[in-house]
Amino acid sequence: MGGRMWLPFPVLLLSALPAALLRGAAGFTPSLDSDFTFTLPAGRKECFYQPMPLKASLEIEYQVLDGGELDIDFHLTSPEGRTLVFEQRKSDGVHTIETEDGDYMFCFDNTFSTISEKVIFFELILDNMGEEVQGQEDWKKYITNTDVLEMKLEDILESINSIKSRLSKSGHIQTLLRAFEARDRNIQESNFDRVNFWSVVNLMVMVVVSAIQVYTLKSLFEDKRKSRT
Repeated sequence: MGGRMWLPFPVLLLSALPAALLRGAAGFTPSLDSDFTFTLPAGRKECFYQPMPLKASLEIEYQVLDGGELDIDFHLTSPEGRTLVFEQRKSDGVHTIETEDGDYMFCFDNTFSTISEKVIFFELILDNMGEEVQGQEDWKKYITNTDVLEMKLEDILESINSIKSRLSKSGHIQTLLRAFEARDRNIQESNFDRVNFWSVVNLMVMVVVSAIQVYTLKSLFEDKRKSRT
């Protein structure tokens, strides 16, 4: 093919821009999504803190992947200490809030359980953090001659933001699917162990009952009379 390499659409657009525009492309920040999986021992409580700016969006989604009855207590607290969300014995949940400036605290409470530890997955999605708009403004100041471009800068920004949004949604869906798969696998393995345990118990009971029946029948046909000499 003459050493040519076909690039994806966003990279192809960026390759056609002047060098000054490419320097401004650093203003695009990745989507602020993160996910965690941790083990919460029985009788313990674990809290996390997330700093947020004013009028941003905070979305928290959690699932109990393994342990006990797949339930946990969850509560979310504002920077002023006001309880925003409080849930008891839930296996999963999704909550979205418009934030104030400060540190938000969310806790997973397993103190009601004295035996079972829990494997918990949660994901944070942070929107409207104020960085992307500033990055776009920084990019615009490098434009000196728009006639060089076959497409307006706004169209390029719209295309890139659309692609970034779709990629972010795809990653979010894939993360949730992995969490569902892990929880379903744990449930299946637990059911498999229970089936094997009770199968062995039933087999042992059947063997004991069969032995008792054979002994009882044998004792019924034994001649217990003593022979005289």
